[in-house]
Parts: sequence; structure tokens; C-alpha cells
Amino acid sequence: MSKQYWTLLVHYLRPQKRGVALLALLVTGGIGLQLLNPQLVRRFLDTAENERSLDILVRTAGLFIVIAVIAQVLKVAGTYIGENVAWKATNELRADLALHCLKLDMGFHKTHKPGELIERVDGDVNQLANFFSQLVIELASNLLLLVGVIVLLWLVDWRVGLSITFVALVGLALLDRVNRLVVPRWQMVRQVESELFGYLEEWLEGTEEIQSNRAAPYILRRLAALLRRRWRAMQAAQRANVTIMALPIAVPAFAYMVAYLWGYRLFDRDVLTIGTVYLIFYYVDVIKGPLWGIQRQVQDLQRAAASLNRIIDLFDQEPAIRDEAGRPFPSGPLTVRFADVSFAYADDPATRVLKDVDFTLAPGRILGLLGRTGSGKTTLTRLLLRFYDVTAGAIRLGRAGQMVDLRETGQEAIRKRIGMVTQDVELFHATVRDNLTLFDDTIADEHILTALAELGLQPWLESLPHGLDTKLEGGSSLSAGEAQLLALGRVFLADAGLIILDEASSRLDPATEILLEQALDRLLAGRTAIIIAHRLGTVRRADEIMILEEGRIVELGERARLAVDPGSQFYHLLQVGMEEALA
Repeated sequence: MSKQYWTLLVHYLRPQKRGVALLALLVTGGIGLQLLNPQLVRRFLDTAENERSLDILVRTAGLFIVIAVIAQVLKVAGTYIGENVAWKATNELRADLALHCLKLDMGFHKTHKPGELIERVDGDVNQLANFFSQLVIELASNLLLLVGVIVLLWLVDWRVGLSITFVALVGLALLDRVNRLVVPRWQMVRQVESELFGYLEEWLEGTEEIQSNRAAPYILRRLAALLRRRWRAMQAAQRANVTIMALPIAVPAFAYMVAYLWGYRLFDRDVLTIGTVYLIFYYVDVIKGPLWGIQRQVQDLQRAAASLNRIIDLFDQEPAIRDEAGRPFPSGPLTVRFADVSFAYADDPATRVLKDVDFTLAPGRILGLLGRTGSGKTTLTRLLLRFYDVTAGAIRLGRAGQMVDLRETGQEAIRKRIGMVTQDVELFHATVRDNLTLFDDTIADEHILTALAELGLQPWLESLPHGLDTKLEGGSSLSAGEAQLLALGRVFLADAGLIILDEASSRLDPATEILLEQALDRLLAGRTAIIIAHRLGTVRRADEIMILEEGRIVELGERARLAVDPGSQFYHLLQVGMEEALA
């Protein structure tokens, strides 16, 4: 086992050291009983052959039965404890992997589909359940049992011991050689399966578009190609397994041949008793168990090794954004300062999405951000949330005398002070309460109700069948407008100093739109805000207007002044209609 595997195993089993120690004790005890029972069989046969007392035979048989029952009890107890150890270890590993993925930057998530990550966080970890429970212990115990049998055969007769040792060593050497060939093949199987699940996730999410655009034949062709790749990878791995499966049959067959040859010769010369000859065959038969066990465990280890390699690979992924402790942000509305900011995505560093963006937004002011699709509006908000770091320049948040460079503080601190409401709100399969607080149990219901009342959302809450306890079933539970009302409640509860609002589209019904506009007025009061505006109504709420074009600021100024200046682009937008001009 490589050092990395061993480190991972020890890390996740250390908290359960008592359970692991008990499991090892039970397994070792079972080995001892397996080695002891054949000795009782030899005693029974030799006693019967010499026509000794029936009492000795009865006691020997009774002891044999008791030991066999105890061995089964130890096996059941070991299985129970092993499964508990496995579930605790794998659940902790899943949590650590999920947290690690959440800490990785957006550049990583752009290149890895959700379905692929689900397969790696859950599917790969499932392959390790046996690895964490009994695989290593059972593999070691089977090797120990094999050694114990060989030692006892040496004690019976050195010629028998030497011959069986040679056969066992040849079998183990072949097993090790084949194992080195099989692990990369199973790793390829796991990789292809991740791509398959990533593709399925993408396909299921885009079902409406696929059906409406008659793209089903293309989807099925790609699916068939992926399934073909998975089948070929599985076939390659299974073909290599055929050799491993043959070893537990071939090795005992040769061992039986040795036992027949030496057993007959030594018994014929009165060197061994009939009980001892039986003992040799019994121990050779015992060898079959460890060999079959080792064969199965090696297969499990191959699958586990493939998954372990991919898990270690995922843990080795480092975020491009490094968190710093830094200074905390002041309370209240925040000042936003973009100082000659330029930015290019890592996958296309030659193309700058933002170019020399320079502006200051005073605390408590609302900026209306306008521009065509692809002008850089969304990128600007992503930089504020520090999903990416700027390529050049600096972004600072704070108040006069307390401005903090985003690169000099932690992402968690930034996101505590910035609230964002998007057009597509993510809803979780949980209650309205949990969706509002994002599962923060420290927020009391009274505080939630007060916040909703301040936003004017009490009527909306009362319209729900069970109020805060209403269960939501993902995005289909609420309309688009209701989901945005809930998102406003989230931001209000967080008491952010900067609000980023990607304005709701025209999908809202009139009643919900009125409620949403009233809630927005209350939410933005006394807070700094940046609104990606699509409609005239939202622009009227802004104090300042900024228009982006191909990543540059082409206009920036007071809304009231620009609205009456015939030479401004904003004036032109108001005349022709924003929706048409920015389409």
C-alpha cells in the first residue's frame, strides 16, 4: 500500500481507533480458532484409530462444535463493527471532499460538471466502504492465516512445509504481478463513469431545450458512445481479473498434489498418523479460504486504489484564490472602489473581459449597471464576490479610512457583507425557514418574521400553506417572483452592506411585481447597491448609471443628469427603450 493510501486510511480511522482495535482483535481471534479446530480433528481421528475412551472422543467433538460456534459469533460481530467503522469513515470523507470542492474557485467548477463531481464525491467514496471497514484488516488476517498454516505444516514435517511454502509464494508473486496491471484499468473505468454521470446530469438539466429543438438523436449518439467506452474499459479490467480468479483454483490444486504425494509416502513409512495426514489436507483446504479471500480483497483493493487515486487527485486540486485573514469590513453601507481593474479568464488570458475599469460608489448609493450581453456586467459582480481575483488593478470595500483590498481578506468575510439576488434563485428541498436562513439554526423565528414584515412580505408568507414550515421541493415549488421574494428575505436577514441585484425579468405577474418592488425599496434603503438593470422601472431607482461596452466604462454619472443630457448614451436608451437597445 502506497504512503498516500496509508495516510488517508490512518487519518479517517484514527477517530475510531477503539472500534478498529476491537475489529482487529475479533479477526485475529477468528484466525486462531481456524488454526485450532484442525488440531482437534487430528486428535479425534488418532483417538478413534487407537480405540481409546469414548469420553475423549465426545469431549473433543463437543469442543470442536463450541469453537466453531464461537468463530461464527466473532465473524458476525466483526462484520457489524466493520460496517459501522466504514460508514463513519466514508461519511467523514464525503463531507471533507464536498467542503474541499466548495472551497475551490469558479475556474475549477467551470471545467468540472456537477454530475462528474457527484460521482467523485459519492461514487468513488462508495468504492472505499470495504477499504475502510475490513479490507486491510482482512487482507492482513488472510496473509497471517496463510503464514500460520505454513508454519504448522513445517511443524508437521519440513518436507511438506517446504513444498506448500513454495506453491504459496509462487501464487502470491503472480497475484502481485497481475495486480499492478489491473489497477490502472479500474482507474480508467472510474474516469469513464464520471464522464458518463456528468453527461447524464447535463442532459437531464437541459431536457426542455433538447426536446424543443429536436436534439434527442444527437444526445442518444453521445450517450451510446460513452456507454461503449465504459463497456470497453470494463471489459479490459474484467479480462485482467480472469487471471486473478484462476489463481485460487490453480494454487490449491498444486498444494493438493503435494499433500497427496507426501501424505501417502510419509504415512506408508509410519512417519505420520492418519490424523496427521488428515491435518495436512485440512490445512491445505484452509489455504483455499485465504487465497479466495485475498483474490476478492485484491479486486476490492484494485477498485479502491482507482477511487483513491481520483480522490487524492481531487484533494490535490488547489484553489487559485488564496484566503487571507485580513481586516474585517466595517458595519453599515460599504464604499466600492474599482481602481483600474482589468480581468481575463484563465482559459483565455489573452482576451480581457474588463479593461481599466475605474470608479467609486459611495456608501448608501445605488448604481445602475447597463450594457449589452457580453459587456462584462456579470464578470464585475463575480469579482466583487471574489469568485475570481483581478488580473490587474484592485477592488476595495469599506468606509473612508477603512478600505480593504479584497485580495487581503477571506472570501467568507467578503460574502458576509455582500448579498446577491439573481434572476434564477436556488431553492433547496427544505422548509421556507431553512431556505431563508440557509440552515442557520441560530436565527430565531421572531427575527425572520420581523425581517419579512419590514420587507412587506408578511402577506406572501401568510399565503403559503404552512408558513415558515412549508416544505419546498426545489425550484418547482414557487413561482419566479416568489423565489425572488424569498431571496430578498435571505439578503435582508444577512444584513449585508452591499447588495448586488440582477433584476428580475418580465416573467412576474403584476401582483408579485408590485410586492417585489416594495420589498426592494425597503431592502435597498440605507444600503449600497449595484443593480444590473434590464428595465426602465429599475433604472429610476438608481442614483448613478454606468454603461459598459466590451469591458470598458463608456459612460458614468448621475442618473438625473444623464437622463436630460441629449448627448449621453443613457438619454438615448430612455428614448428608444432599454430592452430594445440592450438586447
